[in-house]
Amino acid sequence: MIELTKLGSLTKKRLTSLVGISLDGSRLEAVWLRRTNGSAQIQGSFSVALSLDPLTAAPELVGREIRNHLDAAEIRERHCTVALPLKWLLSTHAEIPEMPEADAASLLSVEAEQGFPCEVSLLEIATSRSAMGPGKEHALLTGMPRTHLERMEQVLHAARLKPLSFSLGITALQPAGEAAAEGVLTLAIGEGLVGMQVSAGGGIVALRVLEGVVVNQGGRIQLQAENLAREARITLGQLPQPLRDPLKWLKIYGPAEAAQQLADELDLRLEALGLKTTVVRNYEAGEFGIKLPNDTPVSAALSLAARHLSGQKAVFDYLPKRVPGWQRVWKHYTSGKLGGMGVAAIGVVLLIGALFGYQQLQLMRLRSQWAAMGPKVHELEAVRDQIRQYRSWFDDSARGMSILRQLTLAFPEDGAVSAKTVEVRDLSTVSCTGVARDNTSLLRTLDKLRASGGVSALKVNQIRGKAPQLQFTFDFRWSDRNEN
Repeated sequence: MIELTKLGSLTKKRLTSLVGISLDGSRLEAVWLRRTNGSAQIQGSFSVALSLDPLTAAPELVGREIRNHLDAAEIRERHCTVALPLKWLLSTHAEIPEMPEADAASLLSVEAEQGFPCEVSLLEIATSRSAMGPGKEHALLTGMPRTHLERMEQVLHAARLKPLSFSLGITALQPAGEAAAEGVLTLAIGEGLVGMQVSAGGGIVALRVLEGVVVNQGGRIQLQAENLAREARITLGQLPQPLRDPLKWLKIYGPAEAAQQLADELDLRLEALGLKTTVVRNYEAGEFGIKLPNDTPVSAALSLAARHLSGQKAVFDYLPKRVPGWQRVWKHYTSGKLGGMGVAAIGVVLLIGALFGYQQLQLMRLRSQWAAMGPKVHELEAVRDQIRQYRSWFDDSARGMSILRQLTLAFPEDGAVSAKTVEVRDLSTVSCTGVARDNTSLLRTLDKLRASGGVSALKVNQIRGKAPQLQFTFDFRWSDRNEN
């Protein structure tokens, strides 16, 4: 008998055609790739600037615009792999000592809760682990906001596309597995920014977005090589020595002229690091296990599609995992022999009846208890209401001043983090907005505030902008430590 629960995996194995999509700022690139007898052919492609922002415009309108571009390029395939903008990504690091795998998973969960500037439940988490030596690993934890992913799913649905994965373009260009023997520093020139990736120890150890280093002068891209070199040295300097030593290559992806100019300038500025610099323009023969046309130019969209068709998993996949409802129902009702289904159904009915009967007995018992204690409860509620009504007339704790004092003590004296507005509601709920010079200072301030007495449920609502003008908003609950 054919198991319908396996139809999804069979469809994925038989997939021979899909569209690779890369979103970089406002620029959308798409490549339709079809695999035939061990080789792949490009059926259609385009690169355009979207007039609508997928995160702010109505998903139906953005999807219609993408659909129009697909139709103009005569791309009819629905399945797609999507490279999301690197600037949407949040990341943090952790070191894993030698321990059982279950304990390592728990450690990474704790590190994620402490390292990300928002609740982990708001992110889709993906991790890359790299070997640092005997019994020790380095983990790069990345998080993609679920709101962004949900919005992209709505946009793609409106464009009549079915996403198979949400990944990153730079990791498709230079996967972690290819850096197992020799570490690679990868730079990908994008629209208005440069993506940086460090691969070593069989994994990806660093991902960064370098903004403000790309200048567009009359349609010609100019790169600030000195700033790029400085950021590269800073990034490598923050890595442990076992992950810096294997680095041997500096690979640059992007427009040919700008990439070659950047390579020439970085050769001099990064000479002390001993990296071999190369500009990647075309794919190597057999790079994906399938044959591509000769002199095919490198692109993130094509790399994603080719790796998926060849069965290579994305290093980071942020597509939310969902099990279709019909699969759950089918698995439930088709398990076991057909002759036992009737008995199982009767057992379910009896179990549900027993649960309802038990529930009614509990309700009767609770009603009886309430009838006995009801008058006393009403009396206590009346006293409580009077206390609430007149408490403010007898409160000498200067609660508002205590809140402001505790908040002031959490902010650094050097002005690295400053508040613009502080709102105190009902002397218990506090909301604060302000400006931070850098993300480290802000996180240090939040940690200090969490550790102070009386503060609970601290939540970061928003962080936007870039250093040295990071704008933030957070709120928390206040309760006096001596309050009963």
